[in-house]
Amino acid sequence: MAFEFLLEQSVQYALISGIAIALFCSSVGLFLVLRKFALFGDALAHTAFGGVAFGLFIGVYPLWAAYVISILGALGLTKLRQRFDISGDAAVAILLTTGIAVGIILFSITDTDLHLDDDHVEEMGGIENVEESHEEHEEHEEVHEENGESHDEHTIDDFKDMTHAHDMEEFLFGSILNITPENVITIFVLCIAILVILKLIYKKLLYTTFSEEQARVSGIPVEKINYLLIGMSGVAAVTSMQLVGVLLVSALFVIPNVSAMLYGRSFKQTIILSVFFSLFSVVMGIIIAYPFGIEPSGCIVLLAIAILMGSLVAKGTGMVKTAGIVAKRA
Repeated sequence: MAFEFLLEQSVQYALISGIAIALFCSSVGLFLVLRKFALFGDALAHTAFGGVAFGLFIGVYPLWAAYVISILGALGLTKLRQRFDISGDAAVAILLTTGIAVGIILFSITDTDLHLDDDHVEEMGGIENVEESHEEHEEHEEVHEENGESHDEHTIDDFKDMTHAHDMEEFLFGSILNITPENVITIFVLCIAILVILKLIYKKLLYTTFSEEQARVSGIPVEKINYLLIGMSGVAAVTSMQLVGVLLVSALFVIPNVSAMLYGRSFKQTIILSVFFSLFSVVMGIIIAYPFGIEPSGCIVLLAIAILMGSLVAKGTGMVKTAGIVAKRA
């Protein structure tokens, strides 16, 4: 069977999680794009990377630490921006660079023994087995002594360093095929929560997005709505980090929405198209990547880019005769 791999549990977990992430990232991302805050999701993901490193550093579950740090960082910077009138792009740059810098430093000083907990040791058959595997590997190699020098011996420290680097790589580039049932449940619950909140505040959020001053005059609690959007964006960024990694999170927030805005004649049509483009990119990206042994994150983003390029061609050749939602905003 050509698609026999779809019966594998890891692929099914990846698809379920990917669909949930695509749904809430495209929905929340559209409001960020319309507010000219497209890279805010990217900044939140980089802040979350610092949160992951902080969680490992203090010995708590890294993703929960990432949620807290990401949301607190975004809320704090929003307050700072309001008080000192810092521009949006500068605020994003500050949040982004601070998060990645803190993450790199904390990862570099975190004790690698934290990555070798009891569960890891059990899966590998014990630390002794790891050392024995290195010794067995050495036995198959002929050691030639030349000028009194010999090949360096592999030690358990080498294994720790490799594990340490692998952990950082998973957060940077995503690890959707390594996702656990607990992660799937968490992602699904967060997806439902975000979509329900969006449904409840839809009209107020839409009004605030297109005309913040009029919304404030109408009695809508603009500040609370904005903070709620920031909180949802933080949760979405940290969660999607498991799918595409820190470096590509902004793609899920931005690219499907930009493509949809080229077609959309109304906000509802635009958000439906955005969700469709996002779902297609994620599902097909995972399905294409798995058989060829390539990273799903890169494949997902390239498919989203392909949809955008096709949309631009259709727009340029006159196949799409609409100015899209952007023109309606003016």
